[in-house]
Amino acid sequence: MKILLIYPRCPDTFWSFRHALKFVMKKASGPPLGLLTVAAMLPDSWEQRMVDLNVGKLRDKDIQWADYVFISAMTVQRESVNEVIARCRKWNTKIVAGGPLFTAHRDEFPEVDHLILNEAELTLPLFLQDLEQNIPKHIYTSTEFADISTTPIPKWSLIKPRHYATMNIQYSRGCPYDCHFCDITVLYGHKPRTKSGPQLIAEFDSLRQFGWDNGVFLVDDNFIGNKGKIKAEILPQMITWMETNKHPFKLSTEGTINMADDEELMVMMVKAGFNTVFVGIESPNEASLIECGKVTNKNRDLVDSIHKIQSAGLQVEAGFILGFDNDSPRIFDLLSNFIQETGIVTAMVGLLNAPIGTKLYERLRSEGRLLKNMSGNNTDFSLNFIPKMNVDTLLEGYRDILKKSMHRRIIMRG
Repeated sequence: MKILLIYPRCPDTFWSFRHALKFVMKKASGPPLGLLTVAAMLPDSWEQRMVDLNVGKLRDKDIQWADYVFISAMTVQRESVNEVIARCRKWNTKIVAGGPLFTAHRDEFPEVDHLILNEAELTLPLFLQDLEQNIPKHIYTSTEFADISTTPIPKWSLIKPRHYATMNIQYSRGCPYDCHFCDITVLYGHKPRTKSGPQLIAEFDSLRQFGWDNGVFLVDDNFIGNKGKIKAEILPQMITWMETNKHPFKLSTEGTINMADDEELMVMMVKAGFNTVFVGIESPNEASLIECGKVTNKNRDLVDSIHKIQSAGLQVEAGFILGFDNDSPRIFDLLSNFIQETGIVTAMVGLLNAPIGTKLYERLRSEGRLLKNMSGNNTDFSLNFIPKMNVDTLLEGYRDILKKSMHRRIIMRG
């Protein structure tokens, strides 16, 4: 069997860092971890090739070579997905697709031969069994959540590391919180499921053997979701490995603001090699935090919390959202001043959108305010609902925030 794994192109958004990557001579921030993990689940006897459209081009002869094309994508990659599907159909190459885009919008891709939805650890083996018996079905899905302690090490050999600024590793899936705008719990549940310490260390070893000695991004949506295990098992093993291997990696991840409440945790993270953490601040407006269910951020001095994380030795990147019902036009100055006061190095500001399946989506639908499905790009000056604030005021304020943020970065780096 000849398998071509294709990762569609991510559009040129604030989140892609496409223009910044040119300064470090890289083509993409990180490789397609999901597809590399799926590749490791396929039979060893199958021949595999990968095309990441963020670093290279897809040729017709690549598609013609393959018995099956495997596609994995996020919602924001929809345009590129449609182009890939059309090219595969042209050459009558069968398509197998999975990932968040197809799981959330399964009925919108009739051209796909086989949809492997939800988590591949559960649904991909069922497809492979049926394929072996020549009776593959159109859709494979599951209401369960996978045991990721069985997830294999990604198949790094399919990529060229020189194209990427960082390598990606996943330690956990799921988040214990319930932010109304976030679809992470829709996809992966509220209970954080984790890999073991030895399993994570084996992935570090695999990257070293692959020749990697640069940044590693732990892609967990909330690395400290199971803080007890992190402190008792994971970080101690990471610290020992880093010391033994002379600190080959600079680590970054995502976490919640309440890490500021645990000095021991932050000290251990720094000793383990972390130097950057992305935190979802969302808004300096307390009423908006209450509105969206951001419980970790409520009733605290956000500026002080960020300064505590920075003082521990962790650079803070942060995400912000504009367009909550409780946002008034004063939110723009409030947010600009907040970013300035905290010294956040990368402030990713986007417009509120409602992903399918979230509490926000259901509320807006019940209020008759939904306009369309979201594009997955919350920086393209579009919303998929009717906001309470005047739309022109919201978009103009958002544009002004981006200009001030860019000006501030130029001054800091000048």
